[in-house]
Amino acid sequence: MTDVPPVADLSGVERFFVLGDDEVRALQGIDLVIRRSEFVSIMGPSGSGKSTLLHVLGLLDTPTGGSYRIDGLAVEGLDEDAKAEIRGRRIGFVFQDFHLLPRLTALENVSLPLLYQGASRRARRERAESVLASVGLGHRLSHRPSALSGGERQRVAIARALVSEPAFLLADEPTGNLDSRVGGELLDLLEGLWRDRGLTLILVTHDPAVGVRARRRIRLQDGRIVADERAA
Repeated sequence: MTDVPPVADLSGVERFFVLGDDEVRALQGIDLVIRRSEFVSIMGPSGSGKSTLLHVLGLLDTPTGGSYRIDGLAVEGLDEDAKAEIRGRRIGFVFQDFHLLPRLTALENVSLPLLYQGASRRARRERAESVLASVGLGHRLSHRPSALSGGERQRVAIARALVSEPAFLLADEPTGNLDSRVGGELLDLLEGLWRDRGLTLILVTHDPAVGVRARRRIRLQDGRIVADERAA
């Protein structure tokens, strides 16, 4: 896949924290290239560094050292406004707790990122309707989160993450609040989006049964990559 352009390119990335008199080395010399249309899982036990790596990839945290490029753009040194612009347009987020706005309908939640980007009302509605239909919720546009099941709320969150057509989607324990059946359906949905739309999907999980669904599996231990394997 070396001829496929990278969407995320980390070189020598480190993240250290000072807690009292101790220095915590959360990430230690991470070299990682994720290319367009890859389906990657990042796995590891608690304390392995996977959450810190997720935050760095999503521009929610700044590395102590090393370099990071998104679609070829170096992000170190950018101010917070520039980072927010990149997050809004190039990175889609799906979290374990959904993070939907309770007073907004499914359609309004999904169209919100486009509002921030200045899209017209008609464009926002058409795009949000299309993405909600693609995740199987074309019939639930006017429902608020309280009227949706957990699985449906996560589908709305996935639609919201996709509506801006980001460079890649970061899914942080996306099935963590769902039972095994509904969680399996969500993974089927994400895998289908990856396969059918060429989505670049980065799935962060502590659960090997979830991580094994990815075609490329990265394992962290003590802030280092200890395995980077591809499915046969």
